[in-house]
Amino acid sequence: MAPLLTPLTIREVAFRNRIGVSPMCQYSAVDGLVNDWHLVHLGSRAAGGAGLVMVEATAVESRGRISPSDTGIWKDDHIAPLARIASFIRGQGAVSGIQIAHAGRKASTRRPWEGGTAIPESEGGWQTVAPSAVPFRDGDPAPLALSIPEIHGIVDAFRAAAQRALAAGFQVVEIHGAHGYLIHQFLSPISNRRDDEYADRPRLALEVAAAVRSVWPANLPLFFRVSATDWVEGGWTIDDTVALARRLGALGVDLVDCSSGGSSPHAKIPMGPGYQVPFSERIRRESGVLTAAVGMIVTPDQANAIVAAGQADMVLLARELLRDPYFPLRAAKALGEEPKPPIQYARAW
Repeated sequence: MAPLLTPLTIREVAFRNRIGVSPMCQYSAVDGLVNDWHLVHLGSRAAGGAGLVMVEATAVESRGRISPSDTGIWKDDHIAPLARIASFIRGQGAVSGIQIAHAGRKASTRRPWEGGTAIPESEGGWQTVAPSAVPFRDGDPAPLALSIPEIHGIVDAFRAAAQRALAAGFQVVEIHGAHGYLIHQFLSPISNRRDDEYADRPRLALEVAAAVRSVWPANLPLFFRVSATDWVEGGWTIDDTVALARRLGALGVDLVDCSSGGSSPHAKIPMGPGYQVPFSERIRRESGVLTAAVGMIVTPDQANAIVAAGQADMVLLARELLRDPYFPLRAAKALGEEPKPPIQYARAW
């Protein structure tokens, strides 16, 4: 069988193949509540044959939303509609996952198709928070530097979010520590200018991982998304990420989801097919932790080659799965295997 299509078991969860749906914000929720859009969006990719389907960055606090239209998991009202999605994903044979997140200083913004600019409090925005009072862009409102008790409260919010994710029936939780959001803001020298115990920049990431693992059952996988480099001189580096991955693995993180960038609007990112795959390969090799590769992976042969070469244990797709929810079925056919669509669709294959 083609390596991309081989099953993978992490702890006691079996993935039918190595193809995952990367968390993709839809900016379509109201008060954090998922709705029919999210059910159809995610459910169609589960029906399309993915091994893992992950709900988008879901805020652990209301002020942790990127936009007012982000999904949330900060209150019990969020559990039931999320449970509907998790149940449907599992019913299609995929593993259900959710990414839990806090946007920090990159919160309180308009949706991308509305410009993505900061929303002032006078127009329904809110005070953002960060490790230090340094805005993401020049001209943005300055975030509030978090106090130590407030940081502890955010760790508790991640822990409570994981408990709600479990109640909703998810089988994988991913902690969002990438793309310039709050945990990454603590990791990066660009945004963390503290002089207290959180000047130890990995501290928050490790505290959140430990808190989530403490309530996430031992038989279920825990993922952690990283930005492997800031792509900015003086920023977070791949060497830093390898060291962090080793420490996360010791705390019970099973897989590191390897992305990059997001901490600076001035980063120069050399984008191209598979441009982040070397990060996944090195982190996997040097930390001993499973990894997922992401970023401009668009063909079955390309995805299969990544897994075959040992550069990653999974491949998470985003834009390609927006273009083609049935990529895994098409990949099976292209790689010489028999597609296994839902029985309702069998006559098309």
